[in-house]
Amino acid sequence: MTSYKELGLVNTTEMFAKAVKGGYAIPAYNFNNMEQMQAIIQACVETKSPVILQVSAGARKYANGTLLRNMAKGAVEYAKELGYEIPVVLHLDHGADFEICKECIDNGFSSVMIDGSHHPYDKNIELTRKVVDYAHKYGVTVEGELGVLAGIEDDVVAEKSTYTQPEEVIDFVSKTGVDSLAISIGTSHGANKFKPAQCTKNADGVLIPPPLRFDILEEIEKQLPGFPIVLHGSSSVPQDQVKIINENGGAIQDAVGIPESELRKAAKSAVCKINIDSDGRLAMTAAIRKHMAENPGHFDPRQYLAPARDSLKAIYSAKNVNVLGSANHA
Repeated sequence: MTSYKELGLVNTTEMFAKAVKGGYAIPAYNFNNMEQMQAIIQACVETKSPVILQVSAGARKYANGTLLRNMAKGAVEYAKELGYEIPVVLHLDHGADFEICKECIDNGFSSVMIDGSHHPYDKNIELTRKVVDYAHKYGVTVEGELGVLAGIEDDVVAEKSTYTQPEEVIDFVSKTGVDSLAISIGTSHGANKFKPAQCTKNADGVLIPPPLRFDILEEIEKQLPGFPIVLHGSSSVPQDQVKIINENGGAIQDAVGIPESELRKAAKSAVCKINIDSDGRLAMTAAIRKHMAENPGHFDPRQYLAPARDSLKAIYSAKNVNVLGSANHA
């Protein structure tokens, strides 16, 4: 068994307590390869932001769990090399069952999410409690989920959202012992979070999706004052990146995300962790497509992955400063 402490990682306890008190959210960025990890750490070191490195089921299949664990260890050392030591969490995103969570805990993850939201309520409690009991033996923090987000992210697929019911949160948290709670208030997975028909257009013709259900969030905060809340599916889907992709051979249609103003408002509440993945995918894909179109003779992966890494870093630096408010809180 490998303890996360041996890797130089931290769990989310202190990180979340400071975020709730300070009115900001910790960035939770998914990574699958070296360039993504480099960009995330560069952005967070330069903005002096704590960070959660998230590993999805798809990432574990793609990059191998052992490699990802050691990349997280490398990320801690890389931050020091860049000149500023930041708190780094290695987090399992959407753990499907107890066995996957146990495997990650045993292999150095400092935080895991057990997603039992697709089960009946009592089964969700039972499964989440089992993971919590095991994780807490080793100082690993656990995120649970109530409510269902629509959309597609790796192996997580749901056709429609089910909003979190505020009247259930006290019972769920007390019976499971989770350290944080992912809720559903209108965010969703993937780049196509809303259909154009669901949106209105502003004066510039930009599609504006329905607002998040802050009434639900406020009621949950009343039920669980000061308790760490998590938002999944919170990419903003920058239209300039979508445009670059489509101008260079891509075909991403009807991509609408969560307005950054909505996320900034959420970050000032008890929401202390905001998950962002699709924005990073779009930024990297846009940079690669543009580079390949402008440099058709290039075939060295470093030639097109370097600008992709730079684009990702720029996107995430801006998120830390302007959206999450996590800059200067490392």
